[in-house]
This record gives sequence, structure tokens and C-alpha cells, in this order.
Amino acid sequence: MQAGIPYTVATGEKLVNETFGPNNIRRRTSGTEEFQQVEVSDGRGKSFSLDANGFVFVEHKTAVKDFFDPEELKSVYYPEVAALIRKHSGAKRVHVFDHTLRSGDEGEREERLIREPVLSAHNDYTDWSGPNRVRELLPDEAESLLESRFAIIQVWRAINRPIQSNPLAIADAKSIAPDDLLIAERRYPNRVGQTYRLKYSPAHRWFYFPEMRRDEALVFKVYDSEKDGRARFTPHTSFDDPSTPPGAPPRQSIEARALAFF
Repeated sequence: MQAGIPYTVATGEKLVNETFGPNNIRRRTSGTEEFQQVEVSDGRGKSFSLDANGFVFVEHKTAVKDFFDPEELKSVYYPEVAALIRKHSGAKRVHVFDHTLRSGDEGEREERLIREPVLSAHNDYTDWSGPNRVRELLPDEAESLLESRFAIIQVWRAINRPIQSNPLAIADAKSIAPDDLLIAERRYPNRVGQTYRLKYSPAHRWFYFPEMRRDEALVFKVYDSEKDGRARFTPHTSFDDPSTPPGAPPRQSIEARALAFF
């Protein structure tokens, strides 16, 4: 399927992503973006792995009844996510540290104070901000933990109906060159981090998983400290699927983030 992927143009200007407002649901960004028509392949039925491609697509039933209940997420979903990441990464220890709920419906976003789908090809951590996140989250242990391999791994899924609008496209990490990654400052009200934006290359290979259901999960790696040729960064973005039927329900999704130590 041909679809438009939103890339950042390397103009030399400072790239900034800022969140603010109630529950950090407002966004401001700098930089110039362009849509490139690329092939986005259906990944169902294909074989992927975290270390080779940066992501894996799995069946994963959840016992969560209400994804909008923060206490249930922490008591039920976080342990599920930790077990899933341990299974597919081989990590000895997994620390799930936050999550983001997203909706394609503006009214729901305002009512529930949740964020919109991100229409920009990006990777959530950089060579600098990956280790820095460990120092922020686990300051007492950070320096000893950083002596060994660690990764930041995310789990993305639908929270109610199958996703038809604004699905997630994910790039095969093997198709990304270091020069394709542009550093962007990530500003929050209480801290400053970094992400990568993605500039276009015809070498990129994109995949998506049509109509992802609540009992399926996309597990993907956004940082790996190991530099032995395995996947380290896995850019991704929501996109406008040309096959989305008219009147399809807005997307509702959640991504959970975790530190994985080996």
C-alpha cells in the first residue's frame, strides 16, 4: 500500500517538541515536515524480532477492563507489560515507568485529558536521552545499571475497538542509517529530554498491522545500549491509511514504556 509518511526536512533549524497544558496534552513543534509517498507493507504473517528489526507483533490478551483507570493500569497492565517484554527481549529485569493514552477524537481528548496520535516519524530516545532516562528514574542505581546492557522498550495496542483510523507505521530498524536521525529537544514542564526525528531515505522499509485488536500488541525497541549491529532505534508514526473506510471510529490506543536490563 502506498501512503504518506511525515518526515522532517534537515534544514539546520533547531528542532523542538514541547508538551504543556492540562496533563501535558498540548503540543508545539518546530521544524519543517514533508510527506513522502512510500510503500507501507502489511506485516501480518511475517516474522520479525526485536534485535533484528526492532519490533515484534504478538497476540497478547490483557485482563484490563478499563484502560482509562490509572490504578488498574498500574496494578494489572504494568505487570502484564513487564512479563511480555521479559518474554520477547530476554531481559532479567523490566521497570515499566509510564504510559500514554491517545485518541483521534478531539472531544474525548479534552474530556479525558489524553493526547492525540503523533503524525511525525520519530524515535522516542537518542544516544544521550536513553541513559539519561535511567538516571532520572532510578538515580540510586543508575550508574551501576548503566555498566551493563539496557534497552527502552514500548508496547502499543488498541484499547477498545480494532484500529481503522491513524494506525501505527513502524520502520524496520535495519533500514535506518545513523545519518537519517535528527536530534530534537523534548521539552516538558519539569524536564528536558531528546528524541530523534526521521529524515527521508528511499532505503526505509515501513510496516503496519491492519485493524489491530485489543488482544494484539506491537512491542518495539526505542533504545538499546548495545552497539554490536542489533536494532537500536525503531522510528514510528501514525499515518493516514488510504484504506480507512468512511466514518471509521477514531483511534484509541495506549503505549507503555519500560526500561529493560540484561
